[in-house]
Order: sequence, then C-alpha cells, then structure tokens
Amino acid sequence: MKPISGKASFSVLLGAAFLMATSSIGPGFMLQTAAFTGELRADFAFAIVVSVIFSIIAQLNVWTIIAVSKMRGQDISNKVLPGLGYVVAFLISLGGLAFNIGNIGGASMGLNIVLGLDTTWGAAISGIIGILLFTSKKMGGVLDNTAKILGTIMLILIGYIAIVTEPPVGQAITHAVLPDTIPWFATITLIGGTVGGYITFSGGHRLIDAGITGQEHLDDVRRSAFMGMTVDAIVRILLFLAVLGVVTMGFTLDPKNPAGSAFLLGAGEMGHLIFGIVFFCAAITSVVGAAYTSVSFLKTLLPIVERNEKLTIMAFIFLSTLILIFLGKPAVLLILAGSVNGLILPVTLAVMLIATKKTSIVGDYKHSPVLFYLGWVVVLVTSYIGVTSLEGIKKLLG
Repeated sequence: MKPISGKASFSVLLGAAFLMATSSIGPGFMLQTAAFTGELRADFAFAIVVSVIFSIIAQLNVWTIIAVSKMRGQDISNKVLPGLGYVVAFLISLGGLAFNIGNIGGASMGLNIVLGLDTTWGAAISGIIGILLFTSKKMGGVLDNTAKILGTIMLILIGYIAIVTEPPVGQAITHAVLPDTIPWFATITLIGGTVGGYITFSGGHRLIDAGITGQEHLDDVRRSAFMGMTVDAIVRILLFLAVLGVVTMGFTLDPKNPAGSAFLLGAGEMGHLIFGIVFFCAAITSVVGAAYTSVSFLKTLLPIVERNEKLTIMAFIFLSTLILIFLGKPAVLLILAGSVNGLILPVTLAVMLIATKKTSIVGDYKHSPVLFYLGWVVVLVTSYIGVTSLEGIKKLLG
C-alpha cells in the first residue's frame, strides 16, 4: 500500500492516536477511576502518573516495532516463535469479545440516562450504531473521525465537570509525587487497564492499514503514539480531578455507580446528563476499537477474515450485542477473559522486544537501548499483574 502524505497523513496519525486513547477509555475505566478516587483521594494521582509512564514505554516499543517491521502483532509473534501468533490472536479476540459485551452494556446505560431508553433497546441501538459505522466504503476514515469527534466530546465535557467541582489541584500534584500511602493495588490495576489486551496494538495496526510504516515514517508513528498517550492521560487526569473535587467537598460516592454519582453530586442533573453522554461516547468508541483491533489480529491468519474484514467486524459487534441482550453479562466468560487478558501484555511486549534483535523482522534498524531495557521492566511488572489477575479464576473455581 502506498504511504499517504500531507494533511491526509496527519489526519490518519491523529485518528490512530484517538483510536488508541478512546479504546483505553471505556466504561470500566470510568467506573474504576471514580471508585479508586473515592477511596484514595489525592493519593490516586500517584497511580495515574505511574500508569502513564508505563503506557508510554509499552506503546513506544510496540508501535515502533510494528512500524519498522511493517507487520501486525500476530505476524511478528509467529516470526519470533511459529504458532505463537495464533495463540495471541485467539486470546486477544476472546478478551475483546468479552469486554465488548460490557462496552455494549455501558453504551446502553448511557442512552438510558440521556434518552430514558429501556436498557435492552439501548443495547440493540448501540450495537446497530457500532455496526453502521463499519458499513462505509471508507472504513478507515469513519473509524478515525468517530474516535476524534467522540474523544473530543469526552475531553470537553469531563473538563467542564473538573472545573465545576473545583478540585484541589495543588494537593493532587503534591500527592502524585509524594503520596501519604503508595497505592500499590490501584497502581497495578490501572497499569493493566491502561496497556492490557488489544489496546496497545490498536493504533499501530490502524497505521499499517493506512500504509504509514517503515523507518522513514518512524517519527510520524511515534508522534501519533505520543498524541494518543497525551489524550489518554488528559482524560484520565480530568476525570480524576472531577471526582476528587466531589469527594473533597465531603460527598460519598454511590458504590454501585461511583462515576455517575460523582457527576450528579458535582453538577446536579446537568452533571448526570453529561455523565450519560460521556459514558455513551466512552462505550461506543471502545466497541469500535475492540472490534476493529480484535479482527485485525485474525485477518492475516485466516484468509476468509481478510476477504470479509468489515463483515467480520460487524458480526463481532452483533455477537457481543446478542450475548448481552439474551444472556446478560456472563460472569464466567468475563472473569476468565479478564484474567487471561492480564497475561497478554507481558507476552506480546516481550515478543516485541525479542523481535528488535532479529534482522529477519526489523532489518538493519537499531532499537533504542533505553526503550529496550525499560520495556523489560514493564514486562516484569505486568507479569506480576497478570499472575495476580489469575486470582479471578481461583475464585471462579472455588
């Protein structure tokens, strides 16, 4: 595929950045951030800073190797160890399907708040919206624009709530560096949610589809990665500050819906309406990101998927919607997929780091030693997170 350039190129770079960022910012992210902020208050700023640092290291390593090799994650995995790519693709697709069930549920909840729709109808409409986004002949452009537009809406609305609640910004900055108590559990949980599963590969795979690859485009690829991580970090910080402002005022969040109650307590009924809009945007962009990236892991391994990529993506969303409507949230599948998902990043990042030493994959490219060794630090820490996540399986079987 011939590389694109100029304004179109920047639009794709920005679209890939927002695709990665909005894939990370789903319903689970919002509820998790609000819950931890309610519990830890300003100390949660430390967890956010550490998770952002780990995300930068992981994303730069992965995006760089994808760009230089001009191969997707599964194909690089097969080059490093024949057959591994099939295992990785299966795990990521399974995790993407399971979490998409939750994303459809989140979009349904958003529509219920904004329009008063029954959650079943909300789920059906959300699934249809997700499917319709992939019917365009210019799928890549629609994907980019959806991520950019809805991501921008989230930024503006969460920023507004953060201003209204008047959070103690100075205190948050201080605790980001010197917390009263280091929130280790929250930190490792946030790292797993920030760079786990398919999220790390979403932007890199989008750039391959757009033809922006090779060492000659490495600066552009890294610029896109930095833009995505910046958007992700800003949304995380603004949401944290918005909730921090609410709990600092003395309010107690509803444990069943900590994020929604924070918006309601901080800005009244208007705040609750804004939460519904933001929750819907976060959910539908995650639906799109999960479906697109999960299928991108299958299409070079299964010719039938490559020939029918858009239909496969639509079927992926359709299946997620059906499971939610008729089975609800299957706890067994979600727990198993969540536990397996925690093991994906250390495996895939380790594969990427090994790939930097193979000329059959990267040619004459010389990878940054700093990124290389810091990458292995992330592998070790996320391996611990992955092993910890297996507790879910123990609880399930117990």
